[in-house]
Amino acid sequence: MTETAPLTFDDLVGALSKGMKPKDQWRVGAEHEKFGFDKSTLRRPAYADPNGIHAMLTGLQRFGWSPVEEAGHIIALERKNSEGFTASISLEPGGQFELSGAPLKDIHDICSETGQHLVEVKMVADELNLGFLGVGFDPMWAREDVPVMPKGRYDIMRSYMPRVGGLGLDMMLRTCTIQANLDFDTEADMVAKFRTSLALQPIATALFACSPFTEGRTNGFLSARANVWTDTDPDRTGMLGFVFEDGFGFETYVNYALDVPMYFAKRGDRYIDASGQSFRDFLEGRLPALPGERPTMKDWADHLTTLFPEVRLKQYLEMRGADGGPWSRICALPALWTGIFYDAPSLAAAWDLCKDWDIADHERLRRDVTRLGLRAEVAGRSVRDVAVDMVAIARQGLKNRARFSGGMVDERGYLAELEDIADSGVTPAERLLDLYHGEWKGDVSRVYRDFAY
Repeated sequence: MTETAPLTFDDLVGALSKGMKPKDQWRVGAEHEKFGFDKSTLRRPAYADPNGIHAMLTGLQRFGWSPVEEAGHIIALERKNSEGFTASISLEPGGQFELSGAPLKDIHDICSETGQHLVEVKMVADELNLGFLGVGFDPMWAREDVPVMPKGRYDIMRSYMPRVGGLGLDMMLRTCTIQANLDFDTEADMVAKFRTSLALQPIATALFACSPFTEGRTNGFLSARANVWTDTDPDRTGMLGFVFEDGFGFETYVNYALDVPMYFAKRGDRYIDASGQSFRDFLEGRLPALPGERPTMKDWADHLTTLFPEVRLKQYLEMRGADGGPWSRICALPALWTGIFYDAPSLAAAWDLCKDWDIADHERLRRDVTRLGLRAEVAGRSVRDVAVDMVAIARQGLKNRARFSGGMVDERGYLAELEDIADSGVTPAERLLDLYHGEWKGDVSRVYRDFAY
């Protein structure tokens, strides 16, 4: 039996470059998280409660989902679609339920997949007296009220987070997001998409802002979720100024990733605490947590999942700027980025919106939209005006893409809610605040009744 050669820097670069796909193979993936709650108490369900998270994962298996176990606990579910692509349901640290959808051909398929998932979740949840809510930040419960899920990596992260930032535990326990994953065909295409989407990610944050409440009160933010990311861990978050520098490519990102401190290495079901240690040392067999061992490609893939910039590179690009929300906005986020990414004139037009912004603009904008939403400004323009242009560019891109449903309707309809938000200048968070100060008479608990799936 021959030994596997140790991984090299070039191997790590090659792993990312394997994501390059010809345009006819491009797909779109959507992910979304949601808060579960007990309908009687509004509390977040614990894993082992009779009507808790384990019961949800067990109940969903009637729909063809297969369990994934770790140390005797079901921690995820998987199901293949008719094309053989896999979707998964996984647990965030505080029991937030996440659908990581399969890579699909168009937004029609994504909205269908999401709708089917939400129907299945509701059927099981109703039997357990549970509901699910899509917003960006837990509107009612403090950190200490949130049950923690039995996943080994989360124990390591919970211990490490307070050492590197003030809000990392909030990120883990009290946030929910919508994300979209998209492909590239060359390194140059990846660079163009990375730069454009990273610069415009705060615009998406404003459009999707939906987290104005904390512990039953207003919190001064429109996206408390996005604010959390400004004080989680500066080593692994943010706007990645190097992406906009000359020469950026796969190698640059690998060097960045190698310098992000590790959380863990997994051996079987066991997580080895390597928090704060260097993947560069791991490559050389000098990792203190595993002396003499060298990493596998699975270790590298795991490490990449512990990086949390506003746009993340794996073998695809992951858009990470949006608060959780209703079904309509779960469909809208991938529609927005698909319209921009998968039509060359639209990608160029989107870059024109932001190409003159500098890193100070990016950082200021990232922070300003958390409080001001579409009323923030960048380079002399209001975010609302940029958002109107951005959504219009995406709309033209989807028109040019010409992907039709069975009813011969293209994908532009999925942008309708974003068009309304941008045109009105009123974020979803501000609409929640209007209800809070009006019809709800200061009762945040009404969000569970009026906005649950």
